[in-house]
Amino acid sequence: MTEEVKNTPIEDFDWEAYEKGDALGDKTREELTKTYDESLNTVKDKEVIEGTIIALNKREAVVNIGYKSDGIIPMNEFRYNPDLKVGDTVEVFIENQEDKKGQLILSHRKARAARSWDRVNEALEKDEVIKGYIKCRTKGGMIVDVFGIEAFLPGSQIDVRPIRDYDMFVGKTMEFKVVKINQEFKNVVVSHKALIEAELEQQKREIIAKLEKGQILEGTVKNITSYGVFIDLGGVDGLIHITDLSWGRVSHPQEVVELDQKLNVVILDFDDEKKRIALGLKQLMPHPWEALDSELKVGDKVKGRVVVMADYGAFIEIAPGVEGLIHVSEMSWSQHLRSAQDFLKVGDEVEAVVLTLDRDERKMSLGLKQLKNDPWEDIETKYPVGSKHTAKVRNFTNFGVFVEIEEGVDGLIHISDLSWVKKIKHPGEFTKIGAPIEVQVLEIDKDNRRLSLGHKQLEENPWDVFETIFTQGSVHEGTIIEMVEKGAVIALPYGVEGFATPKHLVKEDGTQAKLDEKLNFKVIEFNKDSKRIILSHSRIFEDEAKAERNEARKAKRAAAATKRAEETPMLNQPIEKTTFGDLEALAALKEKLSEGK
Repeated sequence: MTEEVKNTPIEDFDWEAYEKGDALGDKTREELTKTYDESLNTVKDKEVIEGTIIALNKREAVVNIGYKSDGIIPMNEFRYNPDLKVGDTVEVFIENQEDKKGQLILSHRKARAARSWDRVNEALEKDEVIKGYIKCRTKGGMIVDVFGIEAFLPGSQIDVRPIRDYDMFVGKTMEFKVVKINQEFKNVVVSHKALIEAELEQQKREIIAKLEKGQILEGTVKNITSYGVFIDLGGVDGLIHITDLSWGRVSHPQEVVELDQKLNVVILDFDDEKKRIALGLKQLMPHPWEALDSELKVGDKVKGRVVVMADYGAFIEIAPGVEGLIHVSEMSWSQHLRSAQDFLKVGDEVEAVVLTLDRDERKMSLGLKQLKNDPWEDIETKYPVGSKHTAKVRNFTNFGVFVEIEEGVDGLIHISDLSWVKKIKHPGEFTKIGAPIEVQVLEIDKDNRRLSLGHKQLEENPWDVFETIFTQGSVHEGTIIEMVEKGAVIALPYGVEGFATPKHLVKEDGTQAKLDEKLNFKVIEFNKDSKRIILSHSRIFEDEAKAERNEARKAKRAAAATKRAEETPMLNQPIEKTTFGDLEALAALKEKLSEGK
């Protein structure tokens, strides 16, 4: 505390001597000095006392503490208090009563710091409003000088409105409330927002009490988010959801409004308890479907912009708020299942034909393919049976290949119509998806919009020639190219293949023929219609052995017949039944009978 200044008057002061210029009179200078010293405050170094501002300029403040000399304090120590003026009482810390120049050295900052922690705690306890100086920005907020302590001001606590420019607050002195203190770490959190929330809360209650659904108010765009726009209605906020900004599709609210823009809004709904107000902007404008051309009808052509894409189709905006759907099936005459993204993308400008129009339900379907001629209308003329074309492979199945001759004109090549010679188990062995392939139209199914096509028909049927080469019983050299459960596939000359069962693969030495082995094979069956050749290797040596046995049997029978004829007169013997194998014996017997007669 400040000690009282001693102003004891000198009772026996000689005023006559003072008028003559001798102020000391009978007093000695030492006594007068002593009296003067006793009239001043007694101060100590490192002590906090109060002083009075007696002079100010931009750089420093002169402070009188009742000492024999005044102290000077830099003005930057008072920057938290821009309202400082002459006559204000301030706390000062006595650094030194007298430096080398005889100057009293004071510090206001240290005086504040000496009592700062107690003051901060007292401000929190009493819910006081205090002043602080915003020193700088930091992550998530600002650093504030409060009583010489660096306190944290969160960005959310600067104002009730979202802050877009934090730097504008640096260097300002503002009023705050202490909202949190961490005693262990000496951390202090302050808020400016807390000062004005109570007042705003009262304003909100008053404003909401006067609200009515359908009421039109003027507001200011306060904040823009991805889902909507917050509007300041003069002390209370309302939200325009993104779907209530425009009758048309909006990707982001920034496309419609901008910050600080003033606009009229209509109250859609509000909640007294939660203080939520739902606002609308598009509701102040007539619905675009009501302004749609009354002459527009099914079959008309319209132009628009692709606003939304989905796998099943594209939404086309032909006017703000008026959209039509082009289903993927209406984008091309092709029957292949495809995604709408293969045809269009957001932002494309397109022309389409109105397919359906329901003004009551505000729905419209559009088509793209209708702008082109249906290729199946004159299919018999354009792709007659027997005509040859180049197609593109679109898909495989186990039974054939689906191809596209042109967009919307599809056909199937059955697996049996791919090759005259090769036995194809799966179309992937013959061609690949996306590859071109030559085809011939075999049949037209206009109702199902499908062509039956062939590939092998582009060449002469080689089986007509094979029929003359691979005759039954003929022998040809072949190579075993595949072993299967029921036998083996044999590659024959001219690119044709045959088949042999296991029993026909047995070699003369009794062993079984193996893969890649080259042997002679006999044709035991040739079927031109089913394009089947059955072969046998074992039949070659089996037939040779059988022929030898037959010859031996014939010779034996002939000899026996001759012997019987010689031993027994022919007339007395019953005629035995002859066979074609006994022709020579019969001839000899006939000759003998002629001689006997």
